[in-house]
Order: sequence, then structure tokens, then C-alpha cells
Amino acid sequence: MKKKIVIGVTGASGAVYAKVLMDKLKGLQDQVEELALVMSDNARDVWKYELENEDYLRYDFKRYDKRDFMAPFASGSAKFDTMIICPCSMGTLGRIAAGVSDDLMTRAADVILKERRKLILVVRDTPFSLIHINNLKTVTEAGGIICPANPSFYSKPRNFEELAATVVDRVLDLAGLDHSSFRWGK
Repeated sequence: MKKKIVIGVTGASGAVYAKVLMDKLKGLQDQVEELALVMSDNARDVWKYELENEDYLRYDFKRYDKRDFMAPFASGSAKFDTMIICPCSMGTLGRIAAGVSDDLMTRAADVILKERRKLILVVRDTPFSLIHINNLKTVTEAGGIICPANPSFYSKPRNFEELAATVVDRVLDLAGLDHSSFRWGK
């Protein structure tokens, strides 16, 4: 069964994670019925600063403005089954944990949680304050999956994109997508 996936990109540092995720999802189109993208203003600024390009515009995903509450995934009836916010800022996490749907990204996350579907938050901040930890706990208790952007090294990544892929590959596993990646012991 093909998946309907929303990708959210916030202004947290780590635009390379979003890029690698979008690159890999582009290669998994046979498993995806619909792919939607919503980016915060800060996400675009951070992408330009960290990656020194505007390549987020080149992806053939349906893009939605953060103020577009008419987007299909703003309602549970559209049956989007997965939302991945990558990277996820602590501000976005806090709004999701508090149920504050003040933009399309947080509204979509709220919808995914209320419909008991899969919300994967790739948080990218360190260290965590007690407020962050409590928000992580609240979202987890509500059914969300916290996947910190903690790369692994046992695959011996050779560059930033391969390092980011160690996190993104886990995200794709969590989303239930079949893909090839480094597997421990194989």
C-alpha cells in the first residue's frame, strides 16, 4: 500500500538532513502515493545559509505555504498516514506538545496525532533543557516518535551527506518504507 507523506522542514540547524531525506524519498516514489512539503521561513533561510543553495525548490513535491490551512493534510479526512518533521526545532516541538496549531506544520502534526497516525520528529538540538525533555515526553505519550538527529559512525560515512543518511535511513525505517541502507551485521 502506497503512503501519503507530509514532510515538514523547520529552521533548526541541519538542513542537510532535510536534503538527504528528500533525495531518498524521490527515489522511493514507487512506495509513495502523495508527497507534500511545508517549510518554515526560517527553514528556507537555514537551507540557503548551510547548503549555500536553494535546491529545495527543485524537488518535484507539492509545496504548501505555512499559512495554507486549506492544504489536504490539514484535515484527517485526507488520510495522510505519515508526517516527518526534519529537522524539527524545539519551538515546533513545543507547539506540537502544547497542541498549538498556529501554522500548517503544527496543524498537520496535530491532525496526525489525533488520527493516531505516524508522526516522526527529527529533533536537532543539544543540550536538552528540562522543558525540551518534557515536550519530548508529551509528544511520545501522544503517539509521536522522537528520532534525534544523532548520526551513527559504524557505516564509516565519508562525507556530511552520508553521515546525515545514517539518521535519515532510520527515519525511512520508522516510516515503514523499504529501502537499502547499511544494516548492522550484514
